[in-house]
Amino acid sequence: MDHLATKPDRQAGVPLRRRRTKVDLLEDLLPEHIQYRDSGCEVSPSCLACPLPVCRYEVRGGLAAIRREPRDAQVWAAHRTGASVDRLCYQFGLSRRTVFRILAMARRSEATAGA
Repeated sequence: MDHLATKPDRQAGVPLRRRRTKVDLLEDLLPEHIQYRDSGCEVSPSCLACPLPVCRYEVRGGLAAIRREPRDAQVWAAHRTGASVDRLCYQFGLSRRTVFRILAMARRSEATAGA
């Protein structure tokens, strides 16, 4: 006999489970019924006092990507002024592959912004 098919014994004090209704499911989705604790992250102890313009959990690549943005913009600006790839590697302490990756991403974002 399957143990899932048996009914609970009411004499033993085990309550019967009722089916979940649409109201139960809707209450699970409502933010009013969530106990939200603002625990922050390593950037800030509180989300409401965070200095970042965008939450690190909402950015692809997370905090590392946010921290790389200013450096990548500097690499792109230096390249636009005529700096060679070798000069960029030396100046920013990056590998050639990383510099080429930054330049490719900057070209793609510039092309999509201009389109």
